[in-house]
Amino acid sequence: MAIFAADLAVGYVLWQSSREGVDAMRAQRDRLELQSKMLKTDVARGERIRASLSGVGKEYDGFYHTAFLGSTDGYSAIDGDLGTIASKSNLRSTGIAFHEKEIKNRGVVEVDIADTVEGDYPAIIQFINGLERSKYFYLLSDLKLDSAATGPGIRLHLELHTYFRT
Repeated sequence: MAIFAADLAVGYVLWQSSREGVDAMRAQRDRLELQSKMLKTDVARGERIRASLSGVGKEYDGFYHTAFLGSTDGYSAIDGDLGTIASKSNLRSTGIAFHEKEIKNRGVVEVDIADTVEGDYPAIIQFINGLERSKYFYLLSDLKLDSAATGPGIRLHLELHTYFRT
């Protein structure tokens, strides 16, 4: 009888320990399933980010090809554009000067543009607005106002930068 009681006690202890092991394994399985769901969510988010980045690359290429003129025809296009903006603003342009700076390993050339226009204040504001709305890419780096050389009005000295594809 003592052996039978000992067998029952050992059986009970083994049954309890195996039952605790099952509960522990179930809890671990639940944690792993939750972790798996979180990782799948992170992977899906990463794939969405990667897909959106390919669109950014396309936008960059589009901007590069539309806003940056080719170096062969860029000077005449910029000269014509600034002349058109000045004439629409009723300003007189005294001439445009270009200075080129090579930017190594970028596929572009930086072009400094100096221009002087004369007219009244509203025309100057309209001219600057025209630069902002131009289809070409201009960076305005310096403005200097002075009185006009002939008659009443304002003289505006501009320094702009743009880039040409090489």
